[in-house]
Amino acid sequence: MPKIDLAAIPQSNRTGYPPPYDTPVQGRWVRRLAGPGGLTVMGAAHVTLAPGAWSSQRHWHAEEDELLVVLSGEAVLVEDEGETVLRAGDVAAWPKGVRNAHHLQNRSAADCTLLAVSAGDAARDWGEYPDIDLKFSGDLYLHKDGTPYPPKD
Repeated sequence: MPKIDLAAIPQSNRTGYPPPYDTPVQGRWVRRLAGPGGLTVMGAAHVTLAPGAWSSQRHWHAEEDELLVVLSGEAVLVEDEGETVLRAGDVAAWPKGVRNAHHLQNRSAADCTLLAVSAGDAARDWGEYPDIDLKFSGDLYLHKDGTPYPPKD
């Protein structure tokens, strides 16, 4: 199995979230692994959350399963049912279509690193962000009434 050279993959903190929803994820640094790994049917990312950063806005997916493994540090998993502290070695998963909105918040003083994996029909995927006026369909971000947000630069 070929080893992926993480250092050769640039990190990005780019997000498609419209303002002001982009602010909490500015300390999220992502290395996309699917392309360098030759993966064609699933997504994978090596993610570092700086102290105070969120992994995303709280969301769920209609057409994609999600799985994450905490590699180092700790973060608070926030779901509809409440909060759970996740530490290195912990694993969490969300099946597609289950409306259990979730995200991670790094409330510690150290970085938290995780592996995030997704699989499903990304082109047909859609979902919602129950805490804010945002939903998505494919790569588009929309208000809950269906009006699109302006594209980001």
